Amino acid sequence: MHSNLQDGFGRRIDYLRMSVTDRCDFRCVYCMAEEMTFLPRQQILSLEELYRLAALFVGQGVKKIRLTGGEPLVRKGIVGLCEQIAALPGLRELVMTTNGSQLVKLARPLAEAGVKRLNISLDSLQADKFRAITRTGELKQVLDGIEAARDAGFESIKLNTVAMAGRNADEVLDLVEYAMARDLDITFIEEMPLGDVGRSRGESFFSSDQVRALIAQHYSIIDSAEQSGGPARYIRLEGHDKSRVGFISPHSHNFCATCNRVRLTVEGRLLLCLGHENSVDLRALLRRYPETDKPLLDAVAAGMQRKPERHEFSHDDQIQVVRFMNATGG
Repeated sequence: MHSNLQDGFGRRIDYLRMSVTDRCDFRCVYCMAEEMTFLPRQQILSLEELYRLAALFVGQGVKKIRLTGGEPLVRKGIVGLCEQIAALPGLRELVMTTNGSQLVKLARPLAEAGVKRLNISLDSLQADKFRAITRTGELKQVLDGIEAARDAGFESIKLNTVAMAGRNADEVLDLVEYAMARDLDITFIEEMPLGDVGRSRGESFFSSDQVRALIAQHYSIIDSAEQSGGPARYIRLEGHDKSRVGFISPHSHNFCATCNRVRLTVEGRLLLCLGHENSVDLRALLRRYPETDKPLLDAVAAGMQRKPERHEFSHDDQIQVVRFMNATGG
């Protein structure tokens, strides 16, 4: 079945990214300020409201849901929510993005609940540098979490690295080697200008083409047309059949023409584009109409016609969107 959700440019929306919390146990330099104020409890969607919206979007033809945060695994009741969403008829896959800190205890329960794939953030393999980037994170905890996830039986695990000049660009090859040795995919992401993180972003910008050039110095690259249902472009490296290297390039290789997704913040705002502030407030409708979904469906359909054609990111230090990444849904 085709998705019923179609925007004004004819793009069908079959992928929903849902933030289940704005809280996180890390304070990554590209995602948050050091001191953060989180949303009061009454402003965030309850587990029941999150499930109701997931069911509503799957009923409209959404095939893939990604749970994000903040850090989704700090939300109480997350495994039960995963189990409920994974069981929705018509959903092809439930996936999650995590910082890996809670996976030692939660990887297996998540896999058993029906989460098919995990994306795990890993921005450095050096403990001191990892701590500097995450401000609070323990590298060993995350590496142990990755091993727990490998043992838990997910269909696939992908590492996500935000490449930054002067911070971790010198580790690109080490990170690729780490992923290849474990048959994991790895995606390098260009930093996005979301929120005032208290430093210059322009000076740390490191493009996907620069990452690729570094990799090409040491590996034979095979271009790939594979898709994972998101914005990443992939390559394979000769001699490594089980892993892919991906690039998410909001600046240098804009991916808007094929955009198939919308984001739901934990306060119930449906973000129509990562790079714009326009949104639809679904929380008010959820709470005003507990018995009927029609007003919600009407609001979503109207919102789709306002989905912008593309984001307009630059890396010249302008804060183009004031919300932080943790409030955006990863």
